[in-house]
Order: sequence, then C-alpha cells, then structure tokens
Amino acid sequence: MEAYTDFAEVYDELMDDTPYEAWCAFLMGLFRRYGVDDVSKTEKDTNNDMSVISKIQEGTTDAGRMTEMAENSAEAGLGLTEENLAQERNTILDLGCGTGTLTELLAREGYDMIGVDSAEEMLRIAMEKRERSGLDILYLLQDMRELELYGTVGAVVSVCDSLNYLLEEEDIRQTFARVNNYLYPRGIFVFDFNTVYKYAVVIGDATIAENREDCSFIWENYYHEEEEINEYDLTVFVAEGRSVSGADGAAVRAEETDSRKTAQGNVGEAGRESVCEEAPNMRFWRFQEVHYQRGYRLEQMKAFLLQAGLEFLEAMDADTHGDVTEESERIYVVARKGEKTTANQQVMPETTGVS
Repeated sequence: MEAYTDFAEVYDELMDDTPYEAWCAFLMGLFRRYGVDDVSKTEKDTNNDMSVISKIQEGTTDAGRMTEMAENSAEAGLGLTEENLAQERNTILDLGCGTGTLTELLAREGYDMIGVDSAEEMLRIAMEKRERSGLDILYLLQDMRELELYGTVGAVVSVCDSLNYLLEEEDIRQTFARVNNYLYPRGIFVFDFNTVYKYAVVIGDATIAENREDCSFIWENYYHEEEEINEYDLTVFVAEGRSVSGADGAAVRAEETDSRKTAQGNVGEAGRESVCEEAPNMRFWRFQEVHYQRGYRLEQMKAFLLQAGLEFLEAMDADTHGDVTEESERIYVVARKGEKTTANQQVMPETTGVS
C-alpha cells in the first residue's frame, strides 16, 4: 500500500481542485444527523481540562478503562451521561488521511482528530501543516488493515477512494472489523469508493495529462477486467529548484534511482533528469510511480460491512448525493457500529506513532 512516495511532494498542488471544504461540510452534516457530538474545542477544554488527543499524546488516557466502558455500555444497553459521551464521540478518525487537508478542516471545526496513513511521506507533509497551523492532531503511521488505537472514536471517515487501494476482499473485511472495534457505541463509519463502472467504462485505458508552470504529470490507466483492478502509471515532472524529497527525507538527485516494492508491485523510478525543449535552460526531475486500485460494487460493500459486524445505514451517489445508480462512479456509504462485536477491545495496542 506504500504508493505515495515522491508523488506526495506535489500531491496537494496537483489535487488543488479537490472539494475538501464541501466534503467537510457534508461529513459534519452526517455527524449531526447520526448523533456524533460537535461540541466546540473551547467548550470541551473548559469542561474537561484536556482534549482526548492531548491526553493520548501525554499518556494520561486510560485506554483500558475507556474501551471497557464502551464495551460494557454496549452489552448492557445502558446510556452514559452526555458529559461522558461528548469527549469520545467528538473524536474523529481520518483513515487514509494523506497530507491531512481534510483532517485539518475538521480539527478547525472543533473535532479532536486522529489521522492514519501508511504513506510516510504523506504524513510528513501532514505534520508540517500541523506545525504551521498549531492544531491538536494526532498522526499515526499505520496500515489500515492493522489499525490500532488507544480508545474508541465517535466516527471514522475514509474518503478520496482510500479503500480502493485494498485489492483483496479479505483486506476490506479486516479493515472494516478494525473500524468496528474502535467505534464508540453507535458511532458511525463514513467512506467512499470508486465503482467497477468508473474504472471499466469511464476511465478504462485513458491517458490523462496536465501541464503546469513548475509541475506536470502524465497519468496512464490500464484496466485489468478479469481482476477488476485499475493500474495507473504516474509520471511527474518537477522543475529544478523545487524541493522534492525521497522516502528517507533527503533530496533526490538526478543520478539516484530509487526502486521500491509495494504490496501491489513496483512503485517505479525516481530522479531522472529531463530538459524542457521550449525553455532549454529549465530542467525538470522526472519521478515515476505505479498505483493499483480495485473497483467495488455497493452490494459487495454491504456484505463486507455485515461480515465485520457493522450495520449499513445508507448509500448515495457521491456526485449527486442522490440514489445510487448503475452509472454511479463514486459512492458514499454510512454504517454504524454493530450492537455486538466479536473484536477484543481490551487489548492494549503497540501503536506506531509519528506524531
């Protein structure tokens, strides 16, 4: 799943048309609809002295007690007071947070945020943003299939087709089970995914290219129909003088070649030098990565949720927010923590934090 290496450095620039603000507003509407607390950070800090994230970072949160309370209340069907509920319900996990743009927007709205991603370079950029903003966000370097938290959260969100990077059905089931494990009783899971229709019909074997002043890319798609997997070979050209770092954080030089192996296959090469024909004195670094994503159908996702113990609530077309159709390219799904869970919430995780 380690696909975003050199691409991470230019990800935000090339994705600058992504409607993060609209996504944030949409998610907040779902949080309110399904009872996830949106108490402001100021109110919470006054009542509770410290935020959940600060307590985790300083080691003062009793995770065993938190998860035991959550499990016992779910089994006994008992409600806790609003004061006790608010703190955990207000904690949101951004699963596959990337460079943290959406994570920061939700944190600014008063939610205690945790961001999880398996791409170290993406998290490095997210933490640089956090340093500039001063927001209280906990970032964890983890594979979503092996998610481990110190307590429960009110909601888990995973958008921008993060789940499509899971190529095996068992990977989806395992991730959903982990989400169910760490959701607070009646907490919600909101995610999106690209459909088989999008990869097979809309994208197909198309090539997409974009040319900008100091950064350009070529995106070559290859759809493997039998496996329902979309392979895209990404070539990025970055103007010389722009800081681009390799996976170890050091500047990549033209003579260096960085061959990487991911869970899906070779990421590719980095650091080749090109000369711009229109401006011969301008040089560009060329970076290449290979990404793999699998398309899924709504009925498959419903089955995976059920198998993981989650309750399906609703689905909608991500573009229209209306009913899902056979031509829906991306779908939002909302699920809720199941009444019963077979996951062992008492185990204290050995969490890898970069935060």
